[in-house]
Amino acid sequence: MEPTSRAQRRRNARNSNSSAHKERGPLRALYLAIAIVLALVFAGFGVSNWLQNRAQQRAVAFDVSTPTPGPSAGRRNATRLRDGESLGLATAFPRADLQHGIAADTSLGGRGAAIDGIPCQAEMVRIHVHSHLALYVNGKQIQVPGAIGIVPTPQGGCLYWLHTHGPDGIIHVEAVTPDAPQGGHYTLGMFFDIWGMPLSAGQMGPFKGKVTGFVDGAHYTGDPRGIPLRAHELITLEVGRPLAQPPIYAFPPGD
Repeated sequence: MEPTSRAQRRRNARNSNSSAHKERGPLRALYLAIAIVLALVFAGFGVSNWLQNRAQQRAVAFDVSTPTPGPSAGRRNATRLRDGESLGLATAFPRADLQHGIAADTSLGGRGAAIDGIPCQAEMVRIHVHSHLALYVNGKQIQVPGAIGIVPTPQGGCLYWLHTHGPDGIIHVEAVTPDAPQGGHYTLGMFFDIWGMPLSAGQMGPFKGKVTGFVDGAHYTGDPRGIPLRAHELITLEVGRPLAQPPIYAFPPGD
């Protein structure tokens, strides 16, 4: 066999390289696809870990810009309320002179005259729903007094349509109409007016500072006076820091 010429050897080498390149082409595409998939997987894990860390940081700092889930859908871990049971630290709210028969309302609150159009009269049972109010100052729960909106008199006294019985934070809405006399819902502001305590975005009773509100565990961004008093609604107001996690309560059976 005659030795191949130099030109022939070059042609053979080029053909061999071309065949090898064609064989490696599909493998390179496969390797590239695998590399892309692995990169996406690792990137996904990185983003997931970052989101989890951020959520944990927010939970520690209790960032109210992200509302906490409301407990109204399910209260499996709720604390059972008991009628008349004291909740929170007893607090010396300013009160009227007890010799005038005012148990809990201040001198600015209800003494028998209509407040926000809400009368004080014999107990009404046509509309009877319960909301709950929890108050916090600098992370500590303070007591909502009993007998707010209850005015004793020699004739037996009267009750405002919005009142408390015990220091359990349960607000009783006992009215003859489902709507407030001035229209719309009965509100937390009306309750505070009957109590004789100021309530605004910058003050809660005698405590001044930014008032942070929660309704069923979710951050309430509006005027706290406008929070409606609905059946089994959980309302939390806080002044100062740190902010406490809004409590979750279950109402007594039959309430």
